[in-house]
Amino acid sequence: MSRKITLACAICSSRNYSTNKNISTQAERLEVRKYCKTCGKHTLHRETK
Repeated sequence: MSRKITLACAICSSRNYSTNKNISTQAERLEVRKYCKTCGKHTLHRETK
């Protein structure tokens, strides 16, 4: 079973990306380094509620 999640920048907290996550295999929150348009560089993006 997958759920749609939103990724937010850890520095500026802007919500830039959305993706799907399989909640039965990944229990912990997703953390990915992606490009933030607001910051203008690659930053850590975390799953939001």
